Amino acid sequence: MLNTIDILQTLDMLDRQHLDIRTVTLGVNLLDCAHPDIDACARKIYDKICRRAGNLLPVAQGIEAELGIPIVNKRISVTPIAMVAQSTTARDYTPIAVALDRAAKTCGVDFIGGFSALVQKGLTDGDKRLMDSIPHALAETDLVCASVNVGSTKAGINMDAVAAMGRVVKRTAEATSDRGSVGCAKLVVFCNAVEDNPFMAGAFHGPGEPECAVNVGVSGPGVVYAALQGVKGRPFDEVAELVKKTAFRITRMGQLVARTASERLDVPFGVVDLSLAPTPAAGDSVARILEEMGLDICGTHGTTAALALLNDAVKKGGLMASSRVGGLSGAFIPVSEDEGMIAAARSGELTIDKLEAMTCVCSVGLDMIAVPGDTPADTISAIIADEAAIGMVNNKTTAVRLIPAVGCQVGDSVDFGGLLGTAPIMPVHTASADAFIARGGHIPAPLHSLKN
Repeated sequence: MLNTIDILQTLDMLDRQHLDIRTVTLGVNLLDCAHPDIDACARKIYDKICRRAGNLLPVAQGIEAELGIPIVNKRISVTPIAMVAQSTTARDYTPIAVALDRAAKTCGVDFIGGFSALVQKGLTDGDKRLMDSIPHALAETDLVCASVNVGSTKAGINMDAVAAMGRVVKRTAEATSDRGSVGCAKLVVFCNAVEDNPFMAGAFHGPGEPECAVNVGVSGPGVVYAALQGVKGRPFDEVAELVKKTAFRITRMGQLVARTASERLDVPFGVVDLSLAPTPAAGDSVARILEEMGLDICGTHGTTAALALLNDAVKKGGLMASSRVGGLSGAFIPVSEDEGMIAAARSGELTIDKLEAMTCVCSVGLDMIAVPGDTPADTISAIIADEAAIGMVNNKTTAVRLIPAVGCQVGDSVDFGGLLGTAPIMPVHTASADAFIARGGHIPAPLHSLKN
């Protein structure tokens, strides 16, 4: 039974602590849309998405009004397009990206993810075509998000794909240079990508998923920050317990929304992804949570330990609240989307090297980081390889979303607006990794991947 105190605390979370449902994401299987003619394939994709997701927006708005819980984003994820489009004879998959974009706009959603390929063990012809198409596709669309999975604990790291993706990131930045290279903000390179992630830019509807599924992403950095005000100076055991209890309450709200959406959309309930996803708004920052634990500024010594505690406690609290916790679930550290991290990066205390260490213990990876526009493709590939190695060895999802902002240097910043925020240009190492990336081939899977 809920008592008056529980109800009042939940209302306070919603009104003053930025608690929200960050996204309701409907996953849609598109495998039955394959066709040898790319225009026919694109038409089938558009028609199916509109048929399956046409009522997503009104259902989500109805839940918002009825429960009084903000749902910030309504999104769609689809089967990795490389798997669908390889049946065509086309070399460029941009027409399919345009169809996805048009379907997203017709359905009234914020983003659509799944212009994706899974290449951890090798590349099919369809995978190669999709990767080559990414820069043009993201330049020609507004709402489409792309992702490529280049490694896994089971398969190792496909270094040919890593090299290719460094070049793709550079080409995407150039293709969208008139908009601050924003195309790269909608492109993520994964290791150990999950099939039920509701968050963009990495969402896709995995091949092991049902025909449709609804996945909900919940976020509440402000709630956790407010809760920590009550344990100033207390031992870390108490901090962890408080975060765990707070995450439990947040997840229960997410499960309520997910089950309601599942019933009204008449599709299976997939997962609740409890990820502390920050926004540029003051009071909604993961960095400020870490600082509240006793750090002068995010990025100083102790930051990785504080983040490890936070990430673990969030996961434990979520698992206590729901048997359907999935996706990425933990703490996100996207620099441009977190006002505390923006401040720390501008001060010079938060560096890419420190962020890389933090990714060993958080939910994703190097996220929404702007680097100088003249950063070579092999340097970007090397950063991807480092991050993929962390994911592969630690059996966790890692990712890279870098923006080599054309025309910008360290000291500049690029403003993407909205939830994407403002990214200060961060320095990278200038020593070349060209010969390392040029080797290609495969980095073998670690010994502990052999579990059968």
